[in-house]
Amino acid sequence: MMQQRISFWHRVLNLIAPQACVVCGSRLAIDEEVVCVSCNLHLPRTGYAANALDNEMARRFWGRIPVERAAALFYYEAGSEVSNIIYDLKYHNHPEIGSIMGRMAAEEFANEGFFEGIDLMIPIPLEKKRQRRRGYNQSMEIARGVSDVTGIPIMADAVKRTAFDESQTHKSLAQRMESVENAFRAREGIDLDGKHILIIDDIVTSGATVCACVKALTNCGDIKVSVMSLGMAK
Repeated sequence: MMQQRISFWHRVLNLIAPQACVVCGSRLAIDEEVVCVSCNLHLPRTGYAANALDNEMARRFWGRIPVERAAALFYYEAGSEVSNIIYDLKYHNHPEIGSIMGRMAAEEFANEGFFEGIDLMIPIPLEKKRQRRRGYNQSMEIARGVSDVTGIPIMADAVKRTAFDESQTHKSLAQRMESVENAFRAREGIDLDGKHILIIDDIVTSGATVCACVKALTNCGDIKVSVMSLGMAK
C-alpha cells in the first residue's frame, strides 16, 4: 500500500513538474532519474572499475601517492552534453544528482568487486565559504549515494579544506599542484591506522586535489587509499 501511495504521488508530481534529462533535456519517464535511458546507454563510460589497479586514472597517481584502485564512471569534457551532469550538480542547486549518480556508479562498480575491503569513505571537502554559499558539498552527495548501495560509512570530518578551492579547469598541471599543495589538513587526533579509505571526488583532472588530500592523511596511520569519481577529464 505504501509503495502504491508513493508511486501515485510520484506520478502526480511528474505531471505537475516533469523532470528533464540533464544531458539532452528531454522529459524523463516515471522510472528515470537524472539521465534518460538513451543518454545513459551512450554515457561515455571509462570501464576502469573492471581493471581498477592499472588504468589511465590510476596512472595519474603513480609516483605521487600509493593507490590501490581508481575508477571514474565516465569521461568528462568541459562543454560537452555529459558535462551538464556535473555542472547541474555543482552550480544549479541539485544535490540529488550527486546521490543518484553515486548510486548508479556504485551499482556498476560493485559488480567488479571495486569496494571489497574498503573500510570508509572520505569525500573531498569544500572550503567553508564555498560550501556555505553552495549549500552542500557535491562530493559528499556522491558519497551518500555510494554508501546507500555499499553500506560503507562516510567520515565527513576527517579532512578540512584550509584554502579557497578555486576552479582548476583552466590551470596547467604545475599550477594545479601548487594551488592545492597545502589546501588540506587532517583532523587533529584522528587515527586511521590499518584502514582502507576510498576518496570520493566529482571530477579527477590532474589528480592534484586528491593527492593533496591524501598527503594530509599520511600522519594518521598506515592507510590504504583508493579513488572514485563520477568523471575523469581526458
